Amino acid sequence: MRCFLYIALFFIGIQSVFGQSDQLAQKYLDQGEYAKALSVYQNLVKEAPGNSNYFMGLVISYQQLEDFAMAESLLQERLKNTNNNPSILIELGHNYELQNKPELAKIHYEKALSALNEKVNYAYSIARNFEKYSLLDYAEKAYVLGMQLNPEMNFDLPLARIYGEQGKLDEMFAAYLELITKQPEMAINLMREFDRYIVEDASNSANIALRKQLLQKLQKTQELTYSELLAWLFIQQKDFDKAFLQEKAIYRRNNQDLQRIIQLTVLAKSEGDVETAKEIVSFIIAETNSPSILIQANQLLLDMKLSTAKDSDFKNIEKDFEKVLLEFGRGLETMAIQIDYANFLAFKMNKIEEAKQLLNTLSKSPLNNFQQAAIKMVLADILVLDQKFNQALIYYSQVQTLVKNNEIAQNARFKVAKTSYFKGDFAWALTQLNVLKASTTQLIANDALELSLLIKENSLEDSTQTALNLYAKADLLAFQNKTDAAIAVLNDILQNHKGEKN
Repeated sequence: MRCFLYIALFFIGIQSVFGQSDQLAQKYLDQGEYAKALSVYQNLVKEAPGNSNYFMGLVISYQQLEDFAMAESLLQERLKNTNNNPSILIELGHNYELQNKPELAKIHYEKALSALNEKVNYAYSIARNFEKYSLLDYAEKAYVLGMQLNPEMNFDLPLARIYGEQGKLDEMFAAYLELITKQPEMAINLMREFDRYIVEDASNSANIALRKQLLQKLQKTQELTYSELLAWLFIQQKDFDKAFLQEKAIYRRNNQDLQRIIQLTVLAKSEGDVETAKEIVSFIIAETNSPSILIQANQLLLDMKLSTAKDSDFKNIEKDFEKVLLEFGRGLETMAIQIDYANFLAFKMNKIEEAKQLLNTLSKSPLNNFQQAAIKMVLADILVLDQKFNQALIYYSQVQTLVKNNEIAQNARFKVAKTSYFKGDFAWALTQLNVLKASTTQLIANDALELSLLIKENSLEDSTQTALNLYAKADLLAFQNKTDAAIAVLNDILQNHKGEKN
């Protein structure tokens, strides 16, 4: 047992020494100290002649020292001792390339390719060796020939990447799609590869190439994967109407699952294509019997109608809200719609008391903390609109207590600062803002910093804070949708307080 332990420790020690020497040799190569690297690799190859890494390190050292004859001698000897390994032929070709002998290099590269006819299993290693020296045309030929000689081999992925580097976009996407044909589960991963080439511009050559290849696939087969990829391409181009056509086809053939179409609605709306989003929502409403989906879809549709509405549209939108609540009730299931409706009544229709009543009634339902916080936040906003600042501050503070350490609580704190600013209590506003400048939510932190700077800069030169009070008044009027009045106050500031910071 003791003897065995000594032997084991001996071999471990040898491996450790080899590892350290290998690292040292590589370090010398990286630093350009080729003579030192050569000396270390000579010892390593002497001790472990079969180690290919040590051998290639020795060859590279000779090449860097421009002793190409010695490098060739070593490679020729290795070629004989490895039963004419085709990869060595590539190394010999590269050795001639370094001597500016392209014709001799080409002869050896072609020999390496020809060797595949008898040694097809070398296809991958040969192609990788060609790639190592950026010989992409030869690498392509090695992969293609390997698959022709042995159809069980699959080099679609490395071949597609080579086509991409060569700028052969049609061939690249054809290879990727062929891989997806064989392994459909690869589609999601390969979208990351597509992302390297696909841009928003539909006239981009890569976009055109992928669309062409997908359409060709769809002419031969109605495989869902290709429709999904085409929809994905249209989404990248922000062609949401075209994406919707694809998604409808997918929906019809995919057990009528609306989830993808719902996601498309959200994307189209977020990118500002409201008309397409409206069309998609109308389709969802017509297709589903699910109460929860119907409620969400109607809420989204109302929100989009509001985003493009004129004052003359408000009466009809009010009727739309009432119609939806009549159909689905005023329970917790429609809480989000009721909150939107309260905001609409207060801020668009100036029906403040009606909005408050709606929210007060809703607040009597059995609610969790987050639901209570959502209602109180809107109610506080409406109280600010009504210039009942102290009551609003109470509600904002209650929100902070209900959902401590949450982004909603931080937003409520910012609204406390903004309300204090509206009412002219700039000192308390600054106290709140100083806390929020370290907020984990970047948007709130930025807003807090901006308002804090506004207050500070306009307090330095004007101890009476006359201009700042006027600016706060203009801000409040803007919040109340009284745009003309807000502009009038701002003009007053410009005319009568020219020298001040605002």
